[in-house]
This record gives sequence, C-alpha cells and structure tokens, in this order.
Amino acid sequence: MVGKEEPCVYQTPDAPVEARVQDLLSRMTLPEKIGQMTQIERTVASPAAIRDFFIGSVLNAGGSAPFEDAKSSDWADMIDGFQRSALASRLGIPIIYGTDAVHGNNNVYGATVFPHNIALGATSDADLVRRIGAATALEARASGVHWAFAPCVAVLGDPRWGRSYECYGEDPGLVSEMTSLVSGLQGEPPVEHPNGYPFVAGSNKVVACAKHFVGDGGTDKGVNEGNTIASYEDLEKIHIPPYLKCLAQGVSTVMASYSSWNGSNLHSNYFLLTEVLKEKLGFKGFIVSDWEGLDRLSDPWGSNYRNCVKTAVNAGIDMVMVPFKYEQFIQDMTDLVESGEIPMARVNDAVERILRVKFVAGLFEHPLSDRSLLGTVGCKEHRELGREAVRKSLVLLKNGKHADKPFLPLDRNAKRILVTGTHADDLGYQCGGWTKTWFGLSGRITIGTTLLDAIKAAVGDNTEVVYEKTPSKETLALNEGFSYAIVAVGESPYAETKGDSSELIIPFNGSDIVTTVAERIPTLVMLISGRPVALEPTILEKTEALVAAWLPGTEGQGMADVIFGDYDFEGKLPVSWFKTVEHLPLNARTNSYDPLFPLGFGLSSKPV
Repeated sequence: MVGKEEPCVYQTPDAPVEARVQDLLSRMTLPEKIGQMTQIERTVASPAAIRDFFIGSVLNAGGSAPFEDAKSSDWADMIDGFQRSALASRLGIPIIYGTDAVHGNNNVYGATVFPHNIALGATSDADLVRRIGAATALEARASGVHWAFAPCVAVLGDPRWGRSYECYGEDPGLVSEMTSLVSGLQGEPPVEHPNGYPFVAGSNKVVACAKHFVGDGGTDKGVNEGNTIASYEDLEKIHIPPYLKCLAQGVSTVMASYSSWNGSNLHSNYFLLTEVLKEKLGFKGFIVSDWEGLDRLSDPWGSNYRNCVKTAVNAGIDMVMVPFKYEQFIQDMTDLVESGEIPMARVNDAVERILRVKFVAGLFEHPLSDRSLLGTVGCKEHRELGREAVRKSLVLLKNGKHADKPFLPLDRNAKRILVTGTHADDLGYQCGGWTKTWFGLSGRITIGTTLLDAIKAAVGDNTEVVYEKTPSKETLALNEGFSYAIVAVGESPYAETKGDSSELIIPFNGSDIVTTVAERIPTLVMLISGRPVALEPTILEKTEALVAAWLPGTEGQGMADVIFGDYDFEGKLPVSWFKTVEHLPLNARTNSYDPLFPLGFGLSSKPV
C-alpha cells in the first residue's frame, strides 16, 4: 500500500512561519513572485487575471462595490470568488483582500460607521479606540476582507489639509496612544513578541496598515500630497513616534505616502523606506504603495512608467497598488529583473515579506470568509460602541454667554424647540468622506441615526420638535414659541485633495444660518466638521453654546446623550483652533502661539 504524500512545508500549519516562507519561496517562478507583488482593483480582477498572473492582492477603491447597497454577504460572495481563483493556481497562494475600513467597514451598507479619527483623538481614550478596531475587524472579516488600510497615524500640522479628519491630532504623543487601533484590528501580541514582526491573532482579526509613511500630516500649507520641509530630527521627533508604537504592536503592513520629504517623493525614498523603516526600526512586514503611487513619480503622471517601477521597488516598495494596468506593471517588472536593474534579491525580499504576512494572518488555513460573523455587522453592541465614541468625542467650546449662567444641558421637556441647519438630518454629512464612497455622500446613505432622529427620541412626550433644514421667515417670526434652537451646520463630505481648503469657511451659508437663528432664539450650535473651521465673531457672540461634534458617524444618539445631560462633555481639542486662517499653521510649542481655543481645551456642562 502506497503511503500518502507528505504535504509541503509551506502547507503544514504547525511549521514555523519562516520555514513555510522559505519553502514556498523556493518553489516559486519569477512570474509567481512578481504576481505576489501586484495588487489590482476588484473591477479588473477576473478569474483569469488572478489565476494566470498569480495576483497577490485585490482591493476596492472607495465607492467601488459589487453593486449599490451591497450587504456584507454580497461582498463575501465576491471576495470568495476572487480567492477561489487564487487557490486554483499552481501553488494555491491565497490573495489578501484590502479595503479602506478607516472608521468601521465604511464601504459596506449597514456596517457600523464610527467617528472619524479626529473625533477619536478628542476622546484621548486608547482603550475605546482598541475596541473600535476589534469591532471593525469583525465586520470586515464578515464581508471577506482580510486587510484594513488603517490606521492613519499622521500628525496634523495644518487643518487646511484635506485629510485632517484622518488624523488623531497634532500632538505626536496623543497620536501614538491612539495607535491602539492596531491591537484592536490585529489582536494584541504577547509580551515576548519581537518588535517589528507582523502579528495577527486569528481569523476574527484583520491585517492593519500604518499610513502614510512618513510626514504626510506636515506638508507645507497643508497641501495634500505636498512637501514636508523638515530636518530628519524633526521627523524623528514629530512624525515617526506613532510608527514606533505601531511596530511595537506587530503592525503587519505600512503604506508609503504620496507626499515628499524635502522634495524627495516617499515612494522613491530608499533612505526612509529601507534604511530607516526596515533596517533601523526593524520592520519585517511589507510596504505597500498608495493608489497609483508609482505613476506620480513622473511628470506627467504615468509617463516613463518602467523607470517609476524601478525607482520605487528598489527604494523598498514591496507590493504595488497598481491598480488597473497590472499587465504593464508585470511586464516592466519582468524586464527590469531580467536585465538586472532590479536585483533578484530585492524581489525575494519583497515576496518573503508578503508571504510572511499571509502566513501570520492564517490565510493559508482560513482563505474564505466566515459567514458566522455576519451577525456582527451593524449589531447592537457595535452601535452602542459607536454611540459611546460620539459621547466621549464631543468638545464643548462655549456654554452660556455668562460664566455663571450655563446654557447646557438642555431641557428635554421644553414645550417647543427648533431644530434646523443643513446637517441636522443628514446621515451622509454626519459620516463625512470615506463612507460608502470615496468622497462621501449626502442623505440616508446607510443605516443610522441622525441628530434630528436622536433629538426626537430623547425629548419628552409633550415636547414639540419643529424641524426645517433652512429656517423660514415665518418660523423665525414665531420665535417666542421656542424655548431654544439647535442649529447643526458644517462641512460637506470630502476626501484627500478635494478637501484641501485655503479658507476653511463653513459652507452652505452656515454662519448666516447660525446668526439668523441666534439673533431670535437662544441657540446651541452643533458643528459637524472634520477639522477646526473659521468661526466668525458673530457666531461666538450671539450663540449660547457651541459644540465641536466632528464627523460622528452613524450613531447620532451619542450627541443627544450629552446635550440633554445624560452624560457630561468629556472631549478635549486634539488640535488647536485658529482665530483666522492667516494665523496658520499654529504650533503649540512656539511663543507666538495664539489660538482661539488651545490644544486640549474643552468645557464641562456640569456645575462646578
């Protein structure tokens, strides 16, 4: 009787990870290795492409979904389809599927959408952030996703930057503490776990990605994808510390930044990617490029692509987010390796790192989605967690025109109240960018609770709530009938460069709406924004109370919990609030620091 053939070392779950990596690497052809370095967008991820080109990773762009309002189970069906194509290849190497799950699994209809990072920075609650990471991991794995492109650990230097809300704040120490999201997403490594070595606790966790290495929050004038002018000592003091905390938690991947450091693009910076991150800091996971990051290494973008590939891969990029022209990338990579312009040792190093993460993440043992997790998507426990995060993130900037006469908490049994403003009943505005689509949307874009919904649920049975998106003259003429008004204004959703702003004014005539109401009715302003915005003197003078609510996500009840006094305000400003944009950038460490509200400011609504 012929005995069964022993499995290869790489197919042996109990074998050491490094042995499995080396065994698999030794069996791979050059096309299979280059395929592992290639990440493509889901719309071009045909079974033939994945199988024939040995593709290592698939991702979806913001807003790229199987179809409108696709549920988690629909996503899992799609991703499992991609995975089966990969498993059918010669060596059966699974893909790793990545998505921008940056405040919950925010691409998916019905998922819990947590407050954006700037709001979480206002909580200063590292354990809360860790729990949000754990909830996000469950909801992501339920949809078949293995890899979340989070957290963004940029240290914010200027709120004119369109990615300000992706930052936890302007203080490197605060941002470093908030990297606890990594342990939530991946699980917490044991004490003896080697620093810089990737760690994923099991199939209920996802691979995390610290981004964007490095200095993306410090660009001149806050220009997205701009230039960070700083000494290396400043990088070490301001921008690198959060990465040290991520590496200590076993973060498995790092994404390179679109931005430049003193004129040198990060995607081609050998010193920072290889000498600093990999060699000095000991990072053993893999570095992924940003979306079409290699294209940006030439002017015009995408020209002389072969040289872009050569420069970036030799600088230390391990996996390339192509995302569409993968055949050209693979051809150029093949030519560059065969000509010796990219050393085979560099290819082997990149593939080793990618395989290491795949083995650590358990993808060879658990390649397909776990449908038993579907019940976690938007579950009550996760929504309560989101509500807690909203409560803790609200920053009270003003409470009463006179210190001895606080305006908050509001009387929930008032006879008649006015709720108005562009953001009072708009779930999409409440969630901001990176929600369902890349730039975000307006309206009832998913399942959730708006501020208006929350107010109606919180007030007494005999309280009349009058809602108008824009207050009418007729309604304002009846001002004696209102005990108070709640006006919600703020920014429309945006992401990245489209969010860059040189003026930072409240759009939709927000200041005028506030002033018009506040002149007639005692007014609480709820400011829904991804960063500090320009506050005109009339707003500060005429309103009774002002709350920075940031971008709270789907659980609007958290706002009502605090303004009606069930909980006190706990949030503290994670960023300095400027007086005028001409004063930007503000730096709390300089003698000329003169903010409207300083870093760490936040009032309480409870009597002293």
